[in-house]
Amino acid sequence: MAWRTPSLMTDRKYLGMDKPITRRDFMEGSLIGAAGLALPSISGNVSANPLGPQYPPSLTGLRGSHDGSFETAHALALEGKTNWPAPTAPDTGEYDLVVVGAGVSGLSAAWFYKARYPDARILIIENHDDFGGHAKRNEFDVGGRHIIGYGGSQSLVAPSAYSEVATGLLSELGVTSEALGATYDLEFYKKHNLAASIYFDQATFGVDKTIRTDFLDASGFVPLSQAGLSAAETVPLMPIADEAKQEMLRLIEGSTDKLPNHSFWSEPEFLASISYDEFIKKYLGVTHPDVGKVLRNTTGSYFGHGTDVTPAMYALGFGLPGIKSTSLGIFSGLINKFIEWTSEPYIYHFPDGNASVARLLVRSLMPEVAPGNSMQDVVLSDFDYSKLDVADSQVRLRLSSTVINVAHTDSHDAVDVQYMRAGQNHTVRAKQVVMACYNMAIPHLCPELPGEQKAALKKLVKIPLVYTNVVLNNWRALKKLGVGFAYAPGSWHQMAMVDFPVSFDDYAFSANEDEPIVLHLNRTFQNDGGDADEQSKVGRYELLGTSFDAIEEATRSQLAGWLSEGGFDPAADIAGITVNRWPHGYAWSQDLYTGTPMSPADIPNVIGRKRHGRITIANSDAGARAYLDCAIDEAWRAVNELEQI
Repeated sequence: MAWRTPSLMTDRKYLGMDKPITRRDFMEGSLIGAAGLALPSISGNVSANPLGPQYPPSLTGLRGSHDGSFETAHALALEGKTNWPAPTAPDTGEYDLVVVGAGVSGLSAAWFYKARYPDARILIIENHDDFGGHAKRNEFDVGGRHIIGYGGSQSLVAPSAYSEVATGLLSELGVTSEALGATYDLEFYKKHNLAASIYFDQATFGVDKTIRTDFLDASGFVPLSQAGLSAAETVPLMPIADEAKQEMLRLIEGSTDKLPNHSFWSEPEFLASISYDEFIKKYLGVTHPDVGKVLRNTTGSYFGHGTDVTPAMYALGFGLPGIKSTSLGIFSGLINKFIEWTSEPYIYHFPDGNASVARLLVRSLMPEVAPGNSMQDVVLSDFDYSKLDVADSQVRLRLSSTVINVAHTDSHDAVDVQYMRAGQNHTVRAKQVVMACYNMAIPHLCPELPGEQKAALKKLVKIPLVYTNVVLNNWRALKKLGVGFAYAPGSWHQMAMVDFPVSFDDYAFSANEDEPIVLHLNRTFQNDGGDADEQSKVGRYELLGTSFDAIEEATRSQLAGWLSEGGFDPAADIAGITVNRWPHGYAWSQDLYTGTPMSPADIPNVIGRKRHGRITIANSDAGARAYLDCAIDEAWRAVNELEQI
């Protein structure tokens, strides 16, 4: 347990806000926008790289949906802009396939199409300055050492349950769960005695305090060392009101069934129909606001929302207290064991998350872009972005290009795709199109879609989130305090952790506390009132209105508060910061609490993904699951639908 002086946590000089580290060189994406404005029109054999010599994964500051990637789409969707410049045709001839979106689903669609039609001419159009979509790669150079982190899509989750299609594609790319899992050092956290903790910040709880504790069981996510302090033992140490402590202990230790009107067999369905907040307030009498402050954000990193809109059954399965106050509590030990026996370990992770899967797809589609031929060598393989969009290539990938209109020709034997690039309006023609972009944007891009389909697509509101990577010169403070994970209920980032310890051939994870390491922090947006979709919309505007400077200061203050007792110096120990903001992050899911169950005929992603003539729809949105395998499966479905034409 550690206590600190609050005044230091708001001192900008102490926090290192005056340090000229490289993350300010591209602050707010200003140089990215400037490079785009100077971009020449596409001509000759090679189209110019919008970033010139810049290598997108190495850019710091605000990444994810960076400045320059969304303004055109917002002008179209939010302002109804129609007065675009007159279009030009930068490419001669007709493409066999145009894919809108270079995320994993779009790249997979191109891969499946090329495997089926080896001579096909394919163009992939992407609004960001990098490929991969949410599978974002962040790179840092610290003291001559190359450090890689992930800025989005994180891991292969439960790969044994993947479809034959998803497993087959990964196998073709050289990825197997056995080989990938072997790169994870399962003993790292234990051998360095890094356990979980809760960090209470002064602004929210009146005191700056860290408790090393097993209050939240993160073992299914990270194989941490045990802190040795149980949830019940932690409560008296929390800086909350005494009445709240009593309620929290009753929630943790209660063993009387508070749902007598529901049997063991009907209880799961009932608990899935109410939120966790409703469960503990209405049925368990846990109402003190301090309890809510502590527990509200616990579910955010996994479900994308707080306990007020997370189904009680899901929250209890996630590990929040209260199951003993149901008839299921009698079997809670067996249930936990069953979950442990049937769950796959969360260890299938590249250093850059699923960005390596995107890189493998790009290298397979365009071998001239990067050397190598294996899962291991792609991690450090040099990618030449100038070769992504070469005129005589069968497959081309065009970055920093935002599609504004997709429409069949009058004869319906082709599709015209318009996009904006560096202020110019371009049109390309394709025999077929896969829309592998954010599905909620598609009604604005394809006005000719049927009204029912457009209405369904507009319901697929994605969940905003932030993945921040902080690279440290060393992690001596973490080692001294014995912490590798923090839940921070009042801080801007609700979770912070040492990145997953994976090593690939020549890429080695930090071996000891004197070497650089990446801390991964994330934030989701919880707002009072409203259902999950309404909260996502409010959170999106909040995120887009938050500057990098504000996020950086909040990040430094949080890490100082969490780690200063271990000697952490935010001004000296932080070598770089990359903030990956995703206003449209996790895919919409029908499983989130809505209060009313949906019949299959009303599920919006199913209605929304219907093929329309020569246009099909992919992306994880179409499967309503924010997972890698879903993105691949939806690409397969979309390409198969094109065969029906």
